[in-house]
Formats: sequence, structure tokens, C-alpha cells
Amino acid sequence: MTSTNGKIGLRNWLTHPTTAFLLRIVLGCVFIYASLDKIKHPGLFAEAVYNYQLLPDVTVNLVAILLPWLELFSGSLLVLGLWMEGSILIVSGLMVVFIGALGINLARGLDVHCGCFITQSSDPITILTLFRDSLFLLLAFYLFWLYQIRGVEERFSLGRVFRRDSSRLHPS
Repeated sequence: MTSTNGKIGLRNWLTHPTTAFLLRIVLGCVFIYASLDKIKHPGLFAEAVYNYQLLPDVTVNLVAILLPWLELFSGSLLVLGLWMEGSILIVSGLMVVFIGALGINLARGLDVHCGCFITQSSDPITILTLFRDSLFLLLAFYLFWLYQIRGVEERFSLGRVFRRDSSRLHPS
């Protein structure tokens, strides 16, 4: 892990289990935080969803109620290190949808506020909003690569604890 001069190499640091853990916590906390105000103010979030003008009117309230809970659930799974494959895929899928919705409304030139973190925000969506969400998507893809393709060890994960305990119950 250390080079000959004692410094940690960038490549080793980027693929280190502790780095993966910290990035997992950051992304999970972003999703948890994003869900809280939406859960507290579902009516205001429904207005934000409606203002995007992407969904049939009949689905707006359902999306406004379910989406924040999905964000809370998937963010919590990431923080706890449970069902990593599914939680990373859910977060990635949500980010693709969010980026698409932001991009469509930026292209339309609609004056829509994001509703991303605070439902009562009057800040319009900008290219910076799209850039921020793209960074979150890249982070989700990076976590997928680290955990699913590279096979980085899951540090501080309840999923790891449960797997270890179940192997004790069913010895090979």
C-alpha cells in the first residue's frame, strides 16, 4: 500500500476499502438528507414534481410520496452497508432520472426550482445543479465499480457481519 518512499500511492488510495467506505457514507448521507424535507413536506414536494411537467398529473402525488422514502431507504442501505448491489443500483437509477429531468427542463428553459434538498427553495435549476448531480452519479458508478467489479472489501458493513454470522450457522 505504501510506495518505496513511504507515501500512499494514489492508485492504492482510490481503491482502498476505507476510501470506498467513506464514499459510500457520503453518498448515503446525501440521499438521506435529500429525503428528509421531502418526507416532512410532501405537498410542497408534489408541487416541485408537478412543476417539472414530466409526469401525468395523476402520478405526481404518488411519486412525491414514494420517491423520498426510496431515497431514505437506499441511502440508509448504503450507510449501513446492507444489500450493496441493490442500493448502488437504485441510487444510480435515481440519479439518471434526476439528471434527465433536470436536463430536460434546462433545455426547455423552464424556471423550475430543483426540490432536490429543500422543497421550499426558490433557487432555479442551473447547469451547476446538473453538474452536481452528475458528480453524484459518477460517485455511484465508482462505488459500483469498487464493490462489484473490483471486489473491494466492505468495511464497517452490517452486510459483512450478517454474512459472517450466517457462515457460522451453516459451516461448509
